[in-house]
Amino acid sequence: MATLAAMTLYAKSQLNNIRKAGTQILLFNRVPKVGSQTFMDLLRRLSAKNNFHFHRDAVQRLETIRLAPDQQQELAEMITDLPTPSVYVKHVCYTNFTESVTLPIFCSFRSFDIVRDPVERVISWYYYVRAPWYYVERKEAFPDLPLPDPRWLRKDFETCVLQGDRECTNNEGETHEGIGDHRRQNLFFRGHSHECTPFNTVGALEWAKHAVESQYAVVGVLEDLNTTLSVFEKYVPRFFDGATDVYYDQRDSFNKINTNAFKPPVSERVKEIVRRNFTREIEFYQFCKQRLHKQYLAVNLPLK
Repeated sequence: MATLAAMTLYAKSQLNNIRKAGTQILLFNRVPKVGSQTFMDLLRRLSAKNNFHFHRDAVQRLETIRLAPDQQQELAEMITDLPTPSVYVKHVCYTNFTESVTLPIFCSFRSFDIVRDPVERVISWYYYVRAPWYYVERKEAFPDLPLPDPRWLRKDFETCVLQGDRECTNNEGETHEGIGDHRRQNLFFRGHSHECTPFNTVGALEWAKHAVESQYAVVGVLEDLNTTLSVFEKYVPRFFDGATDVYYDQRDSFNKINTNAFKPPVSERVKEIVRRNFTREIEFYQFCKQRLHKQYLAVNLPLK
């Protein structure tokens, strides 16, 4: 019978993808509204402490998360040309850099990301794109952007769901691209093909799970921040050494990032309506939570 120590060492090895790629470049292909702004700021602060380069994508007029093959190639080449060690941050779908693009043989990097309860995340997105400061920032960056319809701005999430508005209607297999569809958290782990886009499908779920298992060093969970920071420190120490101390020592400044005072509470009744059609998004979230906890146990069980 295998000893606990042997089992723990095996689990730690199997759950650590960073060993396959080395630790020279780390890609944070951040899912929106999962605390990614906080983690981006944490990485910026850790870059000085841990002596690595921090890079982020420029603010764009229209965020493109699904890239054409030539755009994937350009992204891969740009990341490869970064000085090492580096972190690169961008809202973008998972890219299989070993199959989808051609890279120099010495290229070596892995991804990490964060997930959040899918229903809480979609509520957060709904009010984020209606926040006054969001449009102030957008107009400053892109003065010619038209202002949205005031009726759209004033509509609350509960009314949107209960009236069956398209923005808040979540039918399995449905696809509507762009800023109006940030429901599909697992899209960021699935890839760039059109087959990835239908909402809440079995195929998208299974491909996203496979990508997490095979390509991601760690996928953290916003609602389990202590475990997330601990696993980041243990599995990706080149970049995250001391992350817990930095976060809690400067907690007040982190808590001010992207806090939306304009988001009202949403009733459990309405959340339950949304959950009914988020079954596979929820399953993916639970899968990531379980993997994170396995990683935590693998590095924290005593070796005897």
